[in-house]
Amino acid sequence: MGTPGRVTPEAPFEPSQPPVIEGFSPSVYSTSEGFKEKFIRKTRENPLVPIGCLGTAAALTYGLYCFHRGQSHRSQLMMRTRIAAQGFTIVAILVGLAASTLKSRP
Repeated sequence: MGTPGRVTPEAPFEPSQPPVIEGFSPSVYSTSEGFKEKFIRKTRENPLVPIGCLGTAAALTYGLYCFHRGQSHRSQLMMRTRIAAQGFTIVAILVGLAASTLKSRP
C-alpha cells in the first residue's frame, strides 16, 4: 500500500458546469428545448406511442360512458380494449427503445 499523502483535486468543483466524465459525450441536443419541442421530437422518433395513448384514453372514456349508461356488456368490451391498447403502447415503447439503441451503436 502507498503512503498516505495529500490528495489535490485536478480542478475545483464548479457547480454551474456539468461534470466531465471520461468516455461520456454530452447529449446531441445541447440546446435547451421546451415541452412543445421535446414532445414533437419524441413523437417523430416514435409515433406509435402517442397513438397507443390516445387509443387507451378513448377506450377508457367510452367504456366509462357505457358503464354510466348501464350498458355493462359494452363497458366490459371497452375495458378489454383498453387493456389491449395499453399492451400495444408498452410494446411500442419497447420497440422504439430497441430501435434507438441499435441506431446509436457505432
